[in-house]
Amino acid sequence: MTLRLPLSKDNFATIISVYAPTMINPDENKEAFYNQLESVLSGIPRTDKLLLIGDFNARIGRENDKWPSVMGKRGIGKCNSNGDLLLALCSEFELIVTNTMFKQQDERKTTWMHPRSRHLHMIDFIITRCWDKMDIHNTRATRGANCWTDHQKWLSEYDQLNTAKLTTISHRDSFEQEMDSAHAQWEQVVYNTAKTYLGKPDRKHQDWFDPNDQEL
Repeated sequence: MTLRLPLSKDNFATIISVYAPTMINPDENKEAFYNQLESVLSGIPRTDKLLLIGDFNARIGRENDKWPSVMGKRGIGKCNSNGDLLLALCSEFELIVTNTMFKQQDERKTTWMHPRSRHLHMIDFIITRCWDKMDIHNTRATRGANCWTDHQKWLSEYDQLNTAKLTTISHRDSFEQEMDSAHAQWEQVVYNTAKTYLGKPDRKHQDWFDPNDQEL
């Protein structure tokens, strides 16, 4: 799912939300996923701010020396084959995994617990362009915010904004209009995506009116 939002007159931010195939999926499914993602990334202007977020079902480990430009020194665990695919994608498009940039306890790095081993893993990521990494001051898991999922949620902290401008009526009105527009776009994207993948339920009941009702 992709959403492009206006930040100012000539500046935009593109948000891409993904769910990647798991380790047990056939290789052709993984290849198709990354080919599609590459196609989407190729179509985004380099001037756009970019956030690539979601469940990548990938472990990228802590080997910063192998991927110094796309991950920090604060990774966790070992890399798997899905992780190699993700890191290669990041290298190709000059992206960095922000989850690995900040020093914090392991429980703040992990978002998913393996149901059998009970080991904690980092498989959900917030990824941005390498040259925009200074915009992000922290990325961490929020404990307890499950929201009907077995994954913990990520919180990413950005530069503080000059909210004092909202005291000016013209700034506030423009801001509200842009936010309303962005909210409407987001609702439409979510609905269209859900409609495409879920469809509408089959009708289980006949119409209350049929030709026999004319005899009543």
